[in-house]
Amino acid sequence: QVQLVESGGGLVQPGGSLRLSCAASGSFVVIHNMAWYRQSPGNQREMVAAIVGDNGPIYADSVKGRFTISRGTVLNTITLQMNNLKPEDTAVYYCNAQSAHFSGPKWGQGTQVTVSS
Repeated sequence: QVQLVESGGGLVQPGGSLRLSCAASGSFVVIHNMAWYRQSPGNQREMVAAIVGDNGPIYADSVKGRFTISRGTVLNTITLQMNNLKPEDTAVYYCNAQSAHFSGPKWGQGTQVTVSS
């Protein structure tokens, strides 16, 4: 019943920035574990950044120093600030949420990020 909706994707030139947002609806509890994943054609879906409880953010090596995941000002929202974007960052970005209150992980529909000159 919980739904995740991503926004903020688009076309950007190399070196540019984008800010993705994810909002969860239909949940009446705090979602402690939320993350961003991405998948490009021919590749497996990979974790980009995650917030696991209060342990601080974790990042894929490929985005460390460039991406920042944060909890939003609204409950059960997260953002992904992406700076110094590279063509290899091109992918569909998916929001993920996990909680002991859910029967399984929840996924958004994804938002396309294209980095090209």
